[in-house]
Amino acid sequence: MIRSRLCFGVTIAIFIFLYVPILLLMINSFNASKYGTVWAGFSLKWYYTLFSEPDLWKALVNSMIIAVSSAATSLVLGSLAAFTIYRYRTPLQKVHYGLIYAPLLLPDILMGISLLMLFVAWNVKLGLFTIYIAHTTFCISYVTMLMLSKLQNFDYSLVEAAHDLGAGAFETFKKVIFPLITPGLVAAVLLSFTLSIDDFVITFFVAGEGSTTLPLYIYSMIKYGSTPIINALSTLILLGTFLLVFVYHTFAGEEQI
Repeated sequence: MIRSRLCFGVTIAIFIFLYVPILLLMINSFNASKYGTVWAGFSLKWYYTLFSEPDLWKALVNSMIIAVSSAATSLVLGSLAAFTIYRYRTPLQKVHYGLIYAPLLLPDILMGISLLMLFVAWNVKLGLFTIYIAHTTFCISYVTMLMLSKLQNFDYSLVEAAHDLGAGAFETFKKVIFPLITPGLVAAVLLSFTLSIDDFVITFFVAGEGSTTLPLYIYSMIKYGSTPIINALSTLILLGTFLLVFVYHTFAGEEQI
């Protein structure tokens, strides 16, 4: 009884530690006062101010372009890499796994410096393109590992059964393989998109003039102190995150979570 109460108390404390600050942030985004310690009434002025910031929207557009393009590229290359590693066993299998795991284990600051040195050595102008390459580089590893775990649970007897019933390669992929791996593909896209749009450290090193992303813009805003606009922006980002989770639940289903 004492142990169960202790576990319950620790769980409640963890939830309070994690979610109460988020709740306060969302509440203060509607606070008319500039200072979060004083409630001056309900107001949407910080949202109006947020939507009137042209630099913010430019940064958001840059982040969306990079996130979508890097997620799409990572999905294709990571899925192909996962299928190749899983399907074709070679003496260099451990080397392949090492190359895939390396970006996951390297500190972001080390990866950012390495990519910056590479771009400088190749005389590549820093900008949206270099950020896209950098984000694709680390997202591929996450997609590959996620798709590998999905393929390891894939029942290839279903493919053989489809061939026995006269289905061709395209028909088998369309009606058997693709529906089974769709939850993994959706999860890989959402994960890559989230990692890309959230990245700050690597982006900080490889960004150039006119390629400010949302994390870099937020950093410039809070560099000299927090502002209520950050509360409004963070609330909108949270709503976007909840939307992504809802999309994943819709496509994957409860049994895939």
